[in-house]
Amino acid sequence: MKKKLKKRKDITNDMIEYALSNSKELRDKEWKDALNAISKIPQSGRTLKVVYKKSKGKVFIITAFWLN
Repeated sequence: MKKKLKKRKDITNDMIEYALSNSKELRDKEWKDALNAISKIPQSGRTLKVVYKKSKGKVFIITAFWLN
């Protein structure tokens, strides 16, 4: 996550948490054990996609990026 934050400073942890809480759990087509969260972020009006894994109640972020 730290490496991605260096490249995408406009994506904050608050935005990632918002996308995770306001999206359905969608399976990722490239990573079989990963899930997607896709949500429109109200502050920016842009759509954020978060690819993550769940393990024992913990969430591990793989990547997060803007779709538009």
